[in-house]
Amino acid sequence: MNFKDLFTLRGELSKPQSWILGIIGLIIFLITWWLFAEYFSVDRPIADLYDGPRPSSLDERNHAFLDSIDRADSLALANATEFEKAYPLLPTPPQVLNAYKPLLTEDRLVFHTIQSIWLNIKGYLWAILISIPIGFVIGLYPLFKGLFSKQVDALRYLPLTALTGLFIVWFGIEDKMKVAFLAFGIIVYLLPVVAQRVREVQDVYTKTVFTLGATNWQTIKTVYIPAVMSKVMDDIRVLTAISWTYIIIAELLNKTNGVGALIYQKARGGQVEKVFAILFVIILIGFIQDRLFVYIDKRLMPFKTANTVSAGIKESQYGIYTILAFLFLTVLIGAVVNLSAIKWWMILPIVIVSAILIILYGELKIFNAKRALNA
Repeated sequence: MNFKDLFTLRGELSKPQSWILGIIGLIIFLITWWLFAEYFSVDRPIADLYDGPRPSSLDERNHAFLDSIDRADSLALANATEFEKAYPLLPTPPQVLNAYKPLLTEDRLVFHTIQSIWLNIKGYLWAILISIPIGFVIGLYPLFKGLFSKQVDALRYLPLTALTGLFIVWFGIEDKMKVAFLAFGIIVYLLPVVAQRVREVQDVYTKTVFTLGATNWQTIKTVYIPAVMSKVMDDIRVLTAISWTYIIIAELLNKTNGVGALIYQKARGGQVEKVFAILFVIILIGFIQDRLFVYIDKRLMPFKTANTVSAGIKESQYGIYTILAFLFLTVLIGAVVNLSAIKWWMILPIVIVSAILIILYGELKIFNAKRALNA
């Protein structure tokens, strides 16, 4: 490709070019980050100021103590002969990498991450359980569209962060509140989208099945559900970033578990390198979550990317449906009874692992079919 072709409007890149430019872009990003970190760095005097509490635990009402610390800092700065470079605002990339070891060994990063991921899953599942059926009803039937479409559209303008107090009143301050807040945050976006997707289904499909004598239920099953869900999967992917935003907000209300609480604790303690390290973990989880949605969409809606159904698709679909069904069941049962009391957590891994093995078997068949086709 000519260098000028790189500036062609909506031009395409080959795979090697994408890799090379991606690596160059990453290097530019890291260099820029490092330069900004050095620009905002400060020289801190090397001195034993005092043996007191960490800044995050200081009592801001004790002005005399704070004034004494300020005087000690000023004297140390005036009399210091040696300085060390500190990065109070923006850490360097190596500092962020070095922060993962104490985060894993001392701050239980894995535990807090799993807590947030499970909250994310539960919030998503509740939002899907509520939004999709109601969205279909509003989109399909003029009666419900006239009654509720205006109210549903108005939900988009709710300032969700202003509703945190109400959710605390309604659900308390534990995980139930966090899940409800997250689910509601997704519902206000997903519900109007589902209703709109129903109305976007082209008349040519509905007229075709009507001509063939399909009943209302057959029309919904064979036309509306596949057409709507194939687009809603893309909409759910877009909500990934929004869901993590609401998780952080919810976890800040009860700073006990989750990456949101961990970020607050580290930011309050001035440990900005750990804050950045946790943020990169969230970015990685969001990327993996997005790829999982892409994979699920590709397997459950194969007609979007292929004209024929490849061997192994059914097995992959069975495995995916098993995992989704069991997760939905876990959320529904967990809302009624204590899952630990019925030893549900002993059953869940068995079902998940079995379903994954079925998916892997299906993927192996798909791989072999593609290899045989290309041979």
